[in-house]
Amino acid sequence: MKKTILLVVMLTLVAFVSGAIAQQKPAPAAPASTAPAKVKLEKFIGAIKSVDAMGKSIVVTKGKEEKTFVITNDTKITKGKAAIKFEDLKAGVHVHVGYKTEMDKNVAATIQTYAPKAHPSEK
Repeated sequence: MKKTILLVVMLTLVAFVSGAIAQQKPAPAAPASTAPAKVKLEKFIGAIKSVDAMGKSIVVTKGKEEKTFVITNDTKITKGKAAIKFEDLKAGVHVHVGYKTEMDKNVAATIQTYAPKAHPSEK
């Protein structure tokens, strides 16, 4: 008889404890970041060789090295601190391009135009 009472008490205790554990709220998960992870941009400095308005891309050269960059709606194009349009980019303009490589394409994130520094011998 004592074993039966002990068994009933133990089963009741387990039922209450498991019910209490089941009602506990789970710890809140860390909030999902809505901002995209910062991607380190590669950099390339040179002069624009050509502009493809239809393909929305530019070819930039520095010495013998040449790279093609795709321009997206997210690409920030600036001259100094002022924003300019893709249409303002012309062959011969010196640029500093921050880009990332996606699916074998160089996608420009930032393009800054600048005037080349004059060589000291030219003064």
